[in-house]
Amino acid sequence: MRDSFAACHPFVNFIYFAAVIGFSLVLTHPLAQVTALVCAFVYAVTVSGRKIIGFLVKFCLPTVLLTMLINPLFNHRGETALLYFSNGNPLTLESIVYGVSAGAMLVSVLMWFSSFNRVMTSDKFIYLFGKVIPALSLVLSMTLRFVPKFRSQMETVSEAQKSIGRDVTKGNLLSRTKTAINIFSIMITWSLENAIETADSMKSRGYGLRGRTTFSLYRLDSRDKTLLIWLFFCISVLIAGAVMKAFSFSCFPEISFAEISIKSLPFYVVYAMLCMTPVILDLKEEIKWKISASEM
Repeated sequence: MRDSFAACHPFVNFIYFAAVIGFSLVLTHPLAQVTALVCAFVYAVTVSGRKIIGFLVKFCLPTVLLTMLINPLFNHRGETALLYFSNGNPLTLESIVYGVSAGAMLVSVLMWFSSFNRVMTSDKFIYLFGKVIPALSLVLSMTLRFVPKFRSQMETVSEAQKSIGRDVTKGNLLSRTKTAINIFSIMITWSLENAIETADSMKSRGYGLRGRTTFSLYRLDSRDKTLLIWLFFCISVLIAGAVMKAFSFSCFPEISFAEISIKSLPFYVVYAMLCMTPVILDLKEEIKWKISASEM
């Protein structure tokens, strides 16, 4: 499925990710966290494909479990003591729930950022912040671009070394260490050469010169304006819900959270629709495409 949301104006993309990441950090109610996790996962699969499932199993789930296990060892607050350690400190239910909540929040934010890196490309980032904070936007853009590029180049170098008998996964510990150091040395050299080439290219194109103009294909059309109105409406509703404590949740000194009622349920519906906006947009475009194809 084509990501129609990625084709929207960069400002729309940025407002959306700023909203969902911000609300994932602020709205700690269990239902809100489940909503953020499910929606972040669905959109990540839509953007990155099924390989995101491997990322979830290998990294995200262990992160939740690790946070759930580590937090009670250092945090002994709470009124519901399950047992006592040998040093006399209690293991409380509240500290375990807080660890699960913190882990779930971290995983949802990581999945949102994985989609963010796919949608908010370096040219979009420079378009948005190039005039406001040119130096910082350039550094961030180059950093975000460098990480996947470095990884791709390392895979290429590793395959090339493997073809001449220097496989980092075979041989004794000494030979594997030498191969790994050799690959790392090659990557450092490549990084320095790439930095010099980038600097020369920017200089030849007049970057930093006074009066230099920029060209962009991005235009705010009617669809983008409609999406902006929708995003700001959702943000306003969720802020109102937070002020009304519809998403309130606390672990200490005891677990307490806002009950789901007829008055608070609409806030959760709006939150789910906000998070699922890109997926809904993709489905809408997919349906329109299939209808157009069937009429040909």
